[in-house]
Amino acid sequence: MRKDVRILLVGEPKVGKTSLIMSLVSEEFPDEVPLRAEEITIPADVTPERVPTHIVDYSEAEQSEEQLYQEISKANVICIVYSVNNKKSIEKVTSHWIPLINDRTDKDSRVPLILVGNKSDLVEHSSMETILPIMNQFSEIETCVECSAKNLKNISELFYYAQKAVLHPTGPLYCPEGKEMKSSCIKALTRIFKISDLDNDGILNDNELNFFQRTCFNMPLASQALEDVKNVVRRNMTDGVKDNGLTLKGFLFLHTLFIQRGRHETTWTVLRRFGYDDDLELTQEYLFPLLKIPPDCTTELNHNAYLFLQSVFDKHDKDRDCALSPDELKDLFKVFPYIPWGPDVNNTVCTNEQGWITYQGYLSQWTLTTYLDVQRCLEYLGYLGYSIIHEQDSQAAAITVTRNKRIDLQKKQTQRSVFRCNVLGARSSGKSGFLQAFLGRNLSRQKKIREDHKSYYAISTTYVYGQEKYLLLHEVLPDFEFLSEADLACDVVCLVYDISNPRSFEYCAKAYKKYFLDSKTPCMIIAAKSDLHEVRQHYSLSPLDFCRRHKLHPPQSFTCNTADAPSKDIYTKLTTMAMYPHMTQTDLKNSTFWLRASVGATVFAVLGFAMYKALLKQR
Repeated sequence: MRKDVRILLVGEPKVGKTSLIMSLVSEEFPDEVPLRAEEITIPADVTPERVPTHIVDYSEAEQSEEQLYQEISKANVICIVYSVNNKKSIEKVTSHWIPLINDRTDKDSRVPLILVGNKSDLVEHSSMETILPIMNQFSEIETCVECSAKNLKNISELFYYAQKAVLHPTGPLYCPEGKEMKSSCIKALTRIFKISDLDNDGILNDNELNFFQRTCFNMPLASQALEDVKNVVRRNMTDGVKDNGLTLKGFLFLHTLFIQRGRHETTWTVLRRFGYDDDLELTQEYLFPLLKIPPDCTTELNHNAYLFLQSVFDKHDKDRDCALSPDELKDLFKVFPYIPWGPDVNNTVCTNEQGWITYQGYLSQWTLTTYLDVQRCLEYLGYLGYSIIHEQDSQAAAITVTRNKRIDLQKKQTQRSVFRCNVLGARSSGKSGFLQAFLGRNLSRQKKIREDHKSYYAISTTYVYGQEKYLLLHEVLPDFEFLSEADLACDVVCLVYDISNPRSFEYCAKAYKKYFLDSKTPCMIIAAKSDLHEVRQHYSLSPLDFCRRHKLHPPQSFTCNTADAPSKDIYTKLTTMAMYPHMTQTDLKNSTFWLRASVGATVFAVLGFAMYKALLKQR
């Protein structure tokens, strides 16, 4: 909501603009009226909306046209004052003042107007019959007030309506000509309904209505009040209440009713609570709350964020198969202004046999977004209403910023849950196959992936010493001379070569010597396509001798040309190296070390599957 309100009073000379301002301030009619009142500021604590209000007078005798134009451009609302006993001043409203104001304001963001009929104490009749056609002709006119500066009639109301026209404008919400809500308002309220429909059954039950009421207005509704609301809807439409809950149609009808009865503030309170500005766009402050990330720190989702995302998944997994079908995913993204995940996501995370994103894959994609682009993650959580549902100040409460990596190295332990592995290698060395194998896809499944749906990332979970961790693989394009800091910044490096191509290993050797020889980043060499015939590499050292010379772990044989899903042991090793970069290569070569890590992985993978099945039964 605006921090302050600026009200400008204009109109023909002698209609009582200055008297209105002075009567408001002194609460009595002034004996002497100057040509123009000085600008006054009403403090926030004495205004109904708790917003400082500036009231500006205009005098044709004292001010130039240029000064008038400047004041029009600064005003949030303009009161056009006329005298109810002066027909000429009424005619000037349409022949002079409204055209003048509209010529100096943008057509798409017209300043709201209030028509003010002053000196009602001098006549016995109302000017409303003359004014109503004018109000119907100009949609920017919010309301009309008849008042008397002399009798103090409707003076406070006048300035309250002016303030309300700025803070709770009708224009963005409602079309008076069609007597219906505008499409942008319907779109915003539909998103709010879907977020508040916690079980996604298309109805707001009493618990959901009370949560909504408490969220927006800081108080629940009594049982009778709830019934009264539903009865109002029942009396006006047949499909507004279903199974004793409020449908989307009923929800929209209630807000239309609020607006038609002049209770715009109710609808605006709801819209602003859910992040909308005066143009019914989600504010930048709502979507992108401040989050400071020091250098060498990474971003991860915390426990509460994962719980929230699990609840969103459950809400949309209608058939309870622990995967999101295309229709279920489309339904989930209805609260977004666009579809955020492209077809490459299905080749970045785990999917089921039908190619649908699984529960694990869904959480993995959120983990990836948080790690690579935390601002986008904050935006997405904003669309889903995280801060509202979890009653937090902002989405930033969902993010954990990890400590500096140097401190992890000093302390020889880490609290991080996500580790990045950059995968380098010459063209056709098997990098893409290595990424897809991590997602459980053998070569025959990989061949079905369309080139334009290919992903350079793969993320899933591994278990090290019984701890679940995320390993994020990133395929680095093989442009040897132009590897950027981003290409090199990671927790572990994977250098892949094709054992059947005699020139494949040379790229790995050169990349290691140029970029990683003096680095503290652990490296592993992968002998890919191990199902093919191995040839001698055209390099001065064999891959095994190269590893011995540089005290690296021996090349790890790997193939994704298997009947079943490829083995995940190698990914557990990579995660372990990322978690314990201080370990010497002697430690890493120790078979007992790997056995302890992989046994933990096996036990927890089995436990994880059992818990997964138990969760499925509960659902």
